[in-house]
Amino acid sequence: MCGISGFVDFKRTDYDADEIIGRMTDTIAYRGPDDSGIFTSRFGDATVGFGHRRLSILDLSPLGHQPYHFEDLTLIYNGEVYNFKEVREKLIAKGYKFASNSDTEVIIKAYQAFGIRCIDQFIGMFAFALLDKGKQKIFLVRDRAGVKPLYYYMHQDLILFGSELKIFTAHPAFKKTLNYNSLGLYFQYSYIPAPHTIYENAHKLEPGHILEIDLATKATNKYAYWNVYDFYNKPKLNISYQEAEQELEAILKSALQYRLVSDVPVGVFLSGGYDSTAVAGILQKNQTQKLRTFTIGFDDKKFDEAPHARRVANYLGTDHTEYYCTHKEAFDIIPSLPDIYDEPLGDNSIIPTTLVSQVAARHVKVALSADGGDEIFGGYSKYRMALRLTQGMYSWLMTTMSKGMSIVNPKFIPGSSRAFNFQTRFAKMKLIWASQDPLTAMKVISQFNTDQELTQRLKHPFKLEYSAFDSDEEIGDTNDLTNKMLAMDFKTFLVDNNLTKVDRATMSVSFEGREPLLDHRITEFAAQLPSAYKLKDKNTKIILKNIVHKYVPAEIMDRPKMGFVVPIMGWFRNELKSLVIDNINEDVLNRNDIFNTKDVIDMRDRYLNGQPVNIQKLWHVLLFQMWHKRWIG
Repeated sequence: MCGISGFVDFKRTDYDADEIIGRMTDTIAYRGPDDSGIFTSRFGDATVGFGHRRLSILDLSPLGHQPYHFEDLTLIYNGEVYNFKEVREKLIAKGYKFASNSDTEVIIKAYQAFGIRCIDQFIGMFAFALLDKGKQKIFLVRDRAGVKPLYYYMHQDLILFGSELKIFTAHPAFKKTLNYNSLGLYFQYSYIPAPHTIYENAHKLEPGHILEIDLATKATNKYAYWNVYDFYNKPKLNISYQEAEQELEAILKSALQYRLVSDVPVGVFLSGGYDSTAVAGILQKNQTQKLRTFTIGFDDKKFDEAPHARRVANYLGTDHTEYYCTHKEAFDIIPSLPDIYDEPLGDNSIIPTTLVSQVAARHVKVALSADGGDEIFGGYSKYRMALRLTQGMYSWLMTTMSKGMSIVNPKFIPGSSRAFNFQTRFAKMKLIWASQDPLTAMKVISQFNTDQELTQRLKHPFKLEYSAFDSDEEIGDTNDLTNKMLAMDFKTFLVDNNLTKVDRATMSVSFEGREPLLDHRITEFAAQLPSAYKLKDKNTKIILKNIVHKYVPAEIMDRPKMGFVVPIMGWFRNELKSLVIDNINEDVLNRNDIFNTKDVIDMRDRYLNGQPVNIQKLWHVLLFQMWHKRWIG
């Protein structure tokens, strides 16, 4: 687990390339405090720079140093290829010799042996840049699920790339121009879906994609090597539920064992929910040594998962660390969020995720997380809600209701001013009933602000650009409505909210997070299962829950689903009120010239006066204002 940075400059600019790439790489020193390295070279008109920061997990010796060179190849790499030993055996059979025990050496030699599609053989999480001097090409590659981030910037014969956006700010030619279309996406979803970023000309490389850069012609070519939709669109497997459960359990065991491969201690984030219990339960059952598990608790019982995690840990017999977060610790993290999340991310669980990473990092260097279970196996209530709202009444009635709502101003409905988030919910229901489509309904349910609200709040014109939320036509009719929603959520909320959150939180404390449920073999298998094996009526994650019950009794597990969030509702009226006032006031808003000042101040004051306001909307504004102060000035 590391951080990478790089540039390709076609302008033959006279600057110290070593100094520039060194400065870019140092912006992410926390991603790899154990070692660093740079490489620069000229190819005709192109100047190339590669930089690397290393967090040593496999082969702790200097033999794992990067940039890694082999013949006419140079590699910088972030991530883990868990099955590198099997791939290495194939290469040894071809006559390759190895000096290290690192997966880095395996990747570069696998490329030489098999070409760029060597990645089809890899089980893992990875983002890498590989320079092939013979072909005069650079390949930027991101893993299938997008566990590891990779950004790139293209403008005026300059290409920048790296693990985080802040890397680009260290290059003198990078232009920090705000992308207003992406700003609209942020305030709609609380994150910015790929391929977009907060900056103009900067992009996220989508999961399962390769970007080729031709140093001789300046041409670029982006293409997918893996797409989750391809597996959803296959005919569903003709197997019984019992056969499916047995096969899935076997794949889970394999995925978990692979993610124990490490030369440093490994732990598990345990919330006591089904996903993390699946990880901890299967691992502990299959080893004699006590597993290290970690949980964050809160004094507010509505948000406290620690007692549930404790019961699971006691039953499994893990070596459990439980840490109760004080208000002060949470408050202390908030000012640092713009540095950790260098693109606005509005999910308030970034606070406890950062805290649990800090706690775990005191004991281990690697921890397994359990992201992906809800998106793969159908754990969120929004799937059932989208079906109920669009399939639960006659089509003519939904059409009539939507048309009727179009001629009613919700402001004048009695009691609407006292109802929580009423106008937004009114507008969303109108859109859902007009569409009568569960995928549209899930998209609308996922939004915090409607298009109309954004037009009122943001000063500058914006267009909500294409993202995977608009890819419903790519999901074939071999899928029912539930599987279509799961496929779309895998490409949006999972990668650009949840995985971004975990990557930044863990790496901010030089700590590696691993995601066993996102092993591509699990994803591919689950995508080909009938949705009834995953979600039916009120039963969620059916197949995963039944596997978990083999390791932890149902009576310990059965409880209402809780989100991993913090109780921010009261914080900004009390202890953190000054933070709100300092960042959301007329002087700052007018100077930045981004928001309709009156609209935002009105929302702020209604909240501070105790009126019903969606605190998430105010939180999103606050985080953006803090981000703007840090990165735009």
